[in-house]
Amino acid sequence: MGERPASEPAVTIERRGDGFLAACFAAMASPCELLLHDVDADRAGALGEIAAREAGRIEAKYSRYRDDSVVAAIHRSRGDPAGILVDPETASLLDFARECFALSEGAFDITSGVLRRAWRFDGSARVPEADAVAALLPLVGFAKLGWQAPRLLLPIGMELDFGGLGKEYAVDRVFQLIAAETQEPFLVNFGGDLRANRATPSGPWRIGVERPESERRAAMILGLERGALTTSGDARRYLLKQGRRYGHILDPRTGWPAPGSPRSVTVAAASCVEAGLLSTLAMLQGAAAEAFLAAQGATHWILR
Repeated sequence: MGERPASEPAVTIERRGDGFLAACFAAMASPCELLLHDVDADRAGALGEIAAREAGRIEAKYSRYRDDSVVAAIHRSRGDPAGILVDPETASLLDFARECFALSEGAFDITSGVLRRAWRFDGSARVPEADAVAALLPLVGFAKLGWQAPRLLLPIGMELDFGGLGKEYAVDRVFQLIAAETQEPFLVNFGGDLRANRATPSGPWRIGVERPESERRAAMILGLERGALTTSGDARRYLLKQGRRYGHILDPRTGWPAPGSPRSVTVAAASCVEAGLLSTLAMLQGAAAEAFLAAQGATHWILR
């Protein structure tokens, strides 16, 4: 069979009882699994390999940590007046990011990763100085890019970071691939970003939403028949200074977390990308998160 490509995670099969099998692997800094019902271990393994291969492909292609990724190639083109030509998949993601930037009035912005230079969400009290954050804001703003598919011009000093939609995009891609292979009930779960094709014979998929203060205890159990769920929150990545908690979701327009944000926001939608966008934008509304989601007509759950 040859050696497994470095970008393809190893898959293990776990039995979960009541006819359920999980094809498990690690990708995108998250535990990932494909839950299946009423298939044998060989079939689960084959479908799990499809899921892991696609997750690995997307992670390798859009990683900001790899020298051979599309993101690295884009960054090497900074300041080039000729720009760089991107492939159709990347062009589609850039078009989507531009649309999200416009619809959110700049709250969703794939150029905001540069703010990592000031922020380190490691649970410490090291909140950056306001001047350090302000100095980075001129390097943020999708509208500053030169983007006309398939050519991208990236100004000097700016960065692209697909992390705000990459995992959700991977869930949707894997969902499409598995749906083409089987009609049996299945659930794609990448670190809590989920999408299911239909209910199991015993009823909806049971999804636990963690308490923000505990990784091991569920605050609620939700039933998911079909569609996607995502949760955005500050349970794992935050700063804490003088009693104030700073969550890792930053408003690109200010460079700071929105004041009064919930501890977590869970949203249901038809696709994982849509659910993830709404849950992230809700966090950026701060105290107005619930009103924002209600205005969007989104099914949601908020923990404060």
